[in-house]
Amino acid sequence: MLPLLTVNKRTLGVTFSDSNRADVLVWAPSPENVAIRLVESLETIPLQKQSLGYWHVTTTAIKPGTLYTFVLDNEMECQDPVSLALPDGMQGPSRAVDTASFHWEDQGWVSPALEDFILYEIHAGTFTPEGTFTAIEDKLDYLKALGINAIEIMPVAQFSDSRNWGYDGVFTFAAQNSYGGYQALQHLINACHFKGIAVVLDVVYNHYGPDGNFLSHFGPYLTNKYCTPWGDAVNFDDAWCDGVRRHVIENALMWFRDFHIDALRLDAVHAIKDCSPVHILQELRQRVDELMTQTGRRHYLIAECDLNDPRFINPLSENGFGMDAQWIDEFHHSLRVTVGEQKVGYYADFNGLAHLKKSFRDAYVYDGQFSTVRQKLFGRKADKNPGRQFIVFSQNHDQIGNRKRGERSSQLYSFDTLKLMAGTVLFSPYIPLLFMGEEWGETNPFLFFASHSSPELAEQVKKGRQDEFADFHSDDKDVPDPQKKGTFVQTKLQWDLIEQKPYQTLLRYYQTLIALRKQLPALHNLNREQAIVNLHDGQDVLTLHRWHENQRVICVLNFSKQPQSITVDTVAEGKSWHKLLDSAAQQWQGAAPTTVSTAPHFWTETEPITVQAESIILYAQGYEKYHINIPNPIS
Repeated sequence: MLPLLTVNKRTLGVTFSDSNRADVLVWAPSPENVAIRLVESLETIPLQKQSLGYWHVTTTAIKPGTLYTFVLDNEMECQDPVSLALPDGMQGPSRAVDTASFHWEDQGWVSPALEDFILYEIHAGTFTPEGTFTAIEDKLDYLKALGINAIEIMPVAQFSDSRNWGYDGVFTFAAQNSYGGYQALQHLINACHFKGIAVVLDVVYNHYGPDGNFLSHFGPYLTNKYCTPWGDAVNFDDAWCDGVRRHVIENALMWFRDFHIDALRLDAVHAIKDCSPVHILQELRQRVDELMTQTGRRHYLIAECDLNDPRFINPLSENGFGMDAQWIDEFHHSLRVTVGEQKVGYYADFNGLAHLKKSFRDAYVYDGQFSTVRQKLFGRKADKNPGRQFIVFSQNHDQIGNRKRGERSSQLYSFDTLKLMAGTVLFSPYIPLLFMGEEWGETNPFLFFASHSSPELAEQVKKGRQDEFADFHSDDKDVPDPQKKGTFVQTKLQWDLIEQKPYQTLLRYYQTLIALRKQLPALHNLNREQAIVNLHDGQDVLTLHRWHENQRVICVLNFSKQPQSITVDTVAEGKSWHKLLDSAAQQWQGAAPTTVSTAPHFWTETEPITVQAESIILYAQGYEKYHINIPNPIS
């Protein structure tokens, strides 16, 4: 009898029961017969054909740790598409895994509410010199001191060799062996929860990578019904799609249930093609809701989507797809053009400060206007969606890595502009995301890198990178070769920089911004209805007024190259405002007089505000009872 999908446990692949037996279930509608071969004993066990393209057997011959492969039609030997461990990499056999054997110590763990997340994006291979899950654990105290309460790990699905961004995986159930594999990942998540840090895992359900891809031998995981940037689409609505849908649903449930992941970030959901009556994202939402009902834990689904369509984040009850939040690239694009990014490629659609103002107010810049890049009316208003459904950033893996030389903001903009951009993100009415190392101004690039096993594929990827920069009118002759080890090595963070000025100063500045955001109710309550943003024409200045109950803040952002004197209209009651932060102060290596708690500076609404060039000032009112506490500097 075919084991049905259940949120209680994984059913695909090799699983173990309390009776010391292994259940083997594989979806393979293409071959005429399927067997499982045990590597050490050389025993071959035939599977019994079930309905809907599945094959199944129960056996006592397989134990946790057993190495095995599947044999299709008596001749083709392949790894398990649902492998949780590939100890010898993409070319080696699968290893049977009992995820329940890990001893969890996070029974009392409660994930922060999504609106309280301070996200920090990490690439496991370049975040530390070692490039392992275990090495990330050694940095958790640092992240905690910085104020981070949620790390977002770029995809860890097994890839070829040890160098890859992770977005071209085939084995979506297997944690990369060079990072430490599934046990090290469980240990890392357990440690994160002990430190009060949630874990978001980046997953890819819009395509499968080409390197080592044998899935077509099992069944039609892909369909030529649609075309995506990576070729044929994942088969969510064509013939035999039910097996593919189950594969994806079980994968997501496994990360939540068996690895205690707090949230999944779904890569480029706009490239998921599905015309089924129930979209795959809706089904995923339904199943995750079932799991949460059983476990009592909250699990979030975060989408990367560039369609500016609130249907993706609207609830199922409103015929939406039920995603909890989405990335907002348009906030990033507007901010970057504002500080001087050339208007080429996808930046050509953005005019800078006016669009940044609109994104502050509406999240989407394009919500029905004509897009020059897309050559059509684009987007739909999201005025009913709260601020907690949008994630903003001044840089991330894509926006850095999509540059030819992978330059970070620290290599493109002045120190003052870095501080201004940080404040723009962290004081916004949205969830902020930092990219690893930005908080100290890391100078190493974040380049695109890979280590494909096929020379032909490596050459195709290299050429694809060169072609990509044609849209940016860029000379492609010096595009770094993704395949070279040196490209990967120069991408690693330089942790020794934080012992030096100005890196130490910028780190302390980020720490202060995060503390203010967490402790001031007007900043950490993401009510878009309690935010007013104004553009001061001709001065390149934005003022952001936010409030919650009786606590108010005014944030003045000067993007011009000159000091500006502005008049601010507020809806307050004429009370004095206390300056809590001035990025131009001497303590932040600025030119303005220092501001210290023993000599506070007050502003009344009848006076103009003078703000230094490329700087940000934060004024607050009604904050005294909250006892603002800035943590000690990170040593």
